[in-house]
Amino acid sequence: MSVTTTRPAPASAVRGPSDRARSRARRGGWGVLPTIVLLVGAFYCLVPVLWVYVASTKTRGELFTTFTFAPGTGLGENLTALFAYEGGQYLLWCLNSLIYSGVGSLLSVLVSTMAGYGLAKYEFRGRSFLFLSILAGVLIPGIVLAVPQYLLLSQLGLVGTHWSVLLPSVVSPFGIYLSRVYAMSAVPQETLEAARIDGAGEWRIFQRIVLPLMVPGMVTVFLLQFIGTWNNFLLPYIMLSDQSRYPLTVGLFTLLAKGSSSPALYSVAITGAAVSIIPLLALVLFLQRYWRLDLVSGGLKG
Repeated sequence: MSVTTTRPAPASAVRGPSDRARSRARRGGWGVLPTIVLLVGAFYCLVPVLWVYVASTKTRGELFTTFTFAPGTGLGENLTALFAYEGGQYLLWCLNSLIYSGVGSLLSVLVSTMAGYGLAKYEFRGRSFLFLSILAGVLIPGIVLAVPQYLLLSQLGLVGTHWSVLLPSVVSPFGIYLSRVYAMSAVPQETLEAARIDGAGEWRIFQRIVLPLMVPGMVTVFLLQFIGTWNNFLLPYIMLSDQSRYPLTVGLFTLLAKGSSSPALYSVAITGAAVSIIPLLALVLFLQRYWRLDLVSGGLKG
């Protein structure tokens, strides 16, 4: 005689249509919340940018008398005044920003790629300590390092030159960390071993195998470093005293400071801020095919 054991049906099997509908409704409600948060965040970030572009179209009188987001009639006048200021000082500031951001970012990408690859694929004494030190550097705000960097470069006689802004941006702890994360996943160890067996040297392996594999990560580091250097204000403000070496951030700050005695410069400074955003937008659009959000998220999660 056999005994039949009756097991209770799973809870999901006894749910009625109304239970499933309520479950889907709850999931749908929670799915709307992140969308709302993202929309609020996008609104918070984009409204100031919209205001800058709208304000750049207004004359001095319209800037302080018309509705905030009402377009004005002075865009051409503002652009003419901007590029004619001090005999083309704004264009010189643009060139300086391009040098600091472009050259500094290229050097930073090279250093970050080599350091990240070395930390990811080579075994040597003190590697863990070195990597933890780099992580500590990621956590230190740049404002804390500005004064020590000034004192160090002052001893070297580089304060006031382009090198005083370029050199501190070459070594990026965050860029090294991202490069290490990307090298660990994108560069197969088997490929490196096969190249060594074939007699290739380490430098040749780095040039011919590692660099092509790490191009997406390098472009991402370049983009992050370029934007960070382009928007940097504190370091060049401390290091530089000659207006001919100012980047856009410090140059526009001087325009705003002079605006208290000459209100017409407010419109010029706002128009300059609007124009300074265009190169960043163009760079992001040009490099968007290389942009890897999974690299950033993987780097932040560790």
